Amino acid sequence: MTSFAKIVMATAAVAVLAGAGAAAAFQRDPAYDAARKSGAIGEKPDGYLGFVTPPTPALRAMVDDINIKRKAAYTQRASATNSTVEQFAFTTGCNLIAKTEIGEKYMSPDGVWRTRDASPPVRDSRCL
Repeated sequence: MTSFAKIVMATAAVAVLAGAGAAAAFQRDPAYDAARKSGAIGEKPDGYLGFVTPPTPALRAMVDDINIKRKAAYTQRASATNSTVEQFAFTTGCNLIAKTEIGEKYMSPDGVWRTRDASPPVRDSRCL
């Protein structure tokens, strides 16, 4: 097992909590929920939200704020797990994509936006 895989495994549980906590907090915002359900935004493999369609200024501001807060959480938790921010964010991205609901958008490893259906999402082979 590579050292990267060990780090991914070591941070997976913490990443789920970080990602789930951040996502849950923002899902209370009706604008965030509407943007996800409409397919305007989606989860990316790097642990951040991305724009599926050109955003309005308000949507851009909301997503930028969410991504800034995610990075702060990743930075804090990465040091606690002896991983890099990028590794921690990646692991969280794996988990957030796995938790997308039917109809929501996510980015596959090849950079293509996909719509979640009943089958498991297409994720990076390093995702556990």
